[in-house]
Amino acid sequence: MKKTSQFVCQNCGAVSHRWSGKCEACGSWNTIIEEETQQALPQSTGGKGGRQITFSSLDGVPETSFRLKSGISELDRVCGGGLIAGSVLLIGGDPGIGKSTLLLQLTAALSKVANQNGAPVRCVYISGEESVDQVRLRASRLGVAKSNVELASAMNVRDIVATLDTGDAPDVVIIDSIQTMFIDTIESAPGTVSQVRACGNELIRLAKRRGFAIFLVGHVTKDGSLAGPRVLEHMVDAVLYFEGDRGHHFRILRSVKNRFGATDEIGVFEMTEKGLVEVPNPSALFLAERRGNISGSCVYSGIEGSRPLLVEIQALVAPGGASPRRSVVGWDSSRLNMVLAVLEARCGIPFSGKDVFLNVAGGIKITEPAADLAVAAALLSSTSNIPVPADAVIFGEIGLSGEVRAVPQPDLRLKEAHKMGFTRAFAPPKNVNKKSIKTDDNLFKTTEIGHLKTLVGMFGLQENNSNG
Repeated sequence: MKKTSQFVCQNCGAVSHRWSGKCEACGSWNTIIEEETQQALPQSTGGKGGRQITFSSLDGVPETSFRLKSGISELDRVCGGGLIAGSVLLIGGDPGIGKSTLLLQLTAALSKVANQNGAPVRCVYISGEESVDQVRLRASRLGVAKSNVELASAMNVRDIVATLDTGDAPDVVIIDSIQTMFIDTIESAPGTVSQVRACGNELIRLAKRRGFAIFLVGHVTKDGSLAGPRVLEHMVDAVLYFEGDRGHHFRILRSVKNRFGATDEIGVFEMTEKGLVEVPNPSALFLAERRGNISGSCVYSGIEGSRPLLVEIQALVAPGGASPRRSVVGWDSSRLNMVLAVLEARCGIPFSGKDVFLNVAGGIKITEPAADLAVAAALLSSTSNIPVPADAVIFGEIGLSGEVRAVPQPDLRLKEAHKMGFTRAFAPPKNVNKKSIKTDDNLFKTTEIGHLKTLVGMFGLQENNSNG
């Protein structure tokens, strides 16, 4: 073995042989640091010293078909229906958002159920950021101090592996957090790319070999992405983001990668004094403070994973100065600029000299293009000072020529709207189907919106501002 130095970007993990102020791979500034590594001298394998691998057929019975349900249905939903033995889950979120609280409640809930063999689930919680007493204080506040959870404070991965690799393996292990772990044979500080990659690899190998599910808590950068090398996201089986605005008490657990379930699935929680509480009907919660007959507000019927969700979209259009402002909360700012450009170029509604503010109420983030039509309706409502009908929901994707395109799963969107008491919907023509929703009465109506000019005409703006 010989020691070598390399320069590694702490944002994306790119390796270079010399230092530079800017990473050529991701474009980040001042993220490259020097790390010492131990490199083995090159040797020719020549097919010697390896073991023969065994091939299997596709029609065998999978050994990981059993899913361990925690009893927290919102978390089980995001995980694909429960935890699978040997699975590795990476969970990230802003500091103080509630990651440790969620996982401590998870271990407490799991300690009350039985595993595949009928024995009580053995849960291990290892914290590298807090002492044992600090975790105990949180457990006491959450009311789970009497739960059968094994607790430890450790950061050396060598010690953790030696402890978990002896005797009966646990069923679930929590590592809080992966950025605090280190391997003493690597000469770099905890949290660096080399340490995170090596520690993650050792813990993942142990989980796969001993067959326990493991949660790795990850820090996030200022732009909301998981800190450390992106290779860690490729190594794990599931990547979960815990989202939420500190000004709201709602928390969203979102799956962006899941080898054992659907991606973009969400679980909704409410942060209370006693910890996180599940929200079985998030649409009712997000619309609880909505006020009807107010201009600039409309209800969007969306799909998050496999769950229909109704949220309120608010817009405010006001006279601007020389440099008009564009402020967006809960939606993609570039998507808003596209909708504004289409309204101005195809429908003649001027926005170039006005300030535009857009907000998704409740602190939830929307990523679907199906929200385009609802955003356009909120903008036109604010401009004309004419409220959107309070009993209507809106969904549809907008093209650059102003056409409104169909979106997937219209049946679920309409059924959720009818369940919440709405009586009409504005949707693309291909999504308007009389048989798409069966109701006990004939009060629910759907209106076709094939082009943005139709929506503009509903607010009385076409004659005054249209330039063809």
